[in-house]
Amino acid sequence: MKKLHIGLLPRIIIAILLGILFGNILPTPLVRVFVTFNNVFSEFLNLSIPLIIVGLVTIAIADIGRGAGKMLGVTALIAYTATLLSGFLSYFTGICFFPSLITPGIPLEEVSEAQGILPYFSVAIPPLMNVMTALVLAFTLGLGLAHLNSDTLKKAARDFQEIIVKMISTTILPLLPIYIFGIFLNMTHSGQVFSILGVFIKIIGIIFLLHIFVLVFQYCIAALFVRKNPFKLLGKMLPAYFTALGTQSSAATIPVTLEQTQKNGVSPDVAGFVIPLCATIHLSGSTLKIVACALALMIMQGMPHGLPLFAGFIFMLGITMVAAPGVPGGAIMASLGILQSMLGFDESAQALMIALYIAMDSFGTACNVTGDGAIALIIDKTMKR
Repeated sequence: MKKLHIGLLPRIIIAILLGILFGNILPTPLVRVFVTFNNVFSEFLNLSIPLIIVGLVTIAIADIGRGAGKMLGVTALIAYTATLLSGFLSYFTGICFFPSLITPGIPLEEVSEAQGILPYFSVAIPPLMNVMTALVLAFTLGLGLAHLNSDTLKKAARDFQEIIVKMISTTILPLLPIYIFGIFLNMTHSGQVFSILGVFIKIIGIIFLLHIFVLVFQYCIAALFVRKNPFKLLGKMLPAYFTALGTQSSAATIPVTLEQTQKNGVSPDVAGFVIPLCATIHLSGSTLKIVACALALMIMQGMPHGLPLFAGFIFMLGITMVAAPGVPGGAIMASLGILQSMLGFDESAQALMIALYIAMDSFGTACNVTGDGAIALIIDKTMKR
């Protein structure tokens, strides 16, 4: 009989649904088994992510050759512009709708402080380097290889790339659905998300609609470059969207984003360069969410929230996002400094901001990685001219 093959997208959706379903049924000891698996697999992902970046970006830059410097500049400019547009869209939408939806004076105690279940044991697997170091190393090696006449190091880099691709296809992608199942199982069982969502449900609904609008807009722009149906292009990126929805990590979703971007017709060299880079520097969804959450909390607490104040915050936030690691909650942790210095958030407001952000982290991350595919389409077309 023919072996039944279930695609990655259906497996991810099934994992999310089963995680929510069994989170209310399974006893705590059994939930801890999956939490323990997630802890070990998360450590393996943290080890793998810098290696994926070095393995894919280095050879991509080397193959692109002397045009890699230009591609880096164009990609960074597009990613930063997209991030700024998302921030200002979020602010102006919030100014229009939030005052009528927010009740001033909601006590901080209404935000759940429920903690997730702890694993039976943990295994520390420290990465060889952080994400930013991996990017800089990949740029340095790739640009160097592009200007060398010798092919010896380039062959070694290509062999390393094949090792990384094999690791992605045989280990990371098959285990991702189990990892996603464990995340939703833990969140549902502990109730750490749903009570937070209940307090800000109307605000979150607006933010979700903004994420969808941003994605449609980005793919409409990309469609003008490649002359294809934007909704078909966006549809092919759904596996990346749902993977990010489950993992809450841009970096952990790189393998799926890379695969789906190539299915949209982007050349492997450009995809291998743009996708790992944008996983770190393009955070439209996260910026949109941080601006909306910050504005909502400031309105709730009666703090000043004028355009000049938020304009400076959004421009600085776009830069700060580059330093955000592509891991769950990385963006909000990187932005705490400017939330305090520019918007005047005290410790209580920062704690509330973190709780609200983490509660809907999945949607922002999914918007980030799906938008990376649109940027890759634009860069691929631009570089061919």
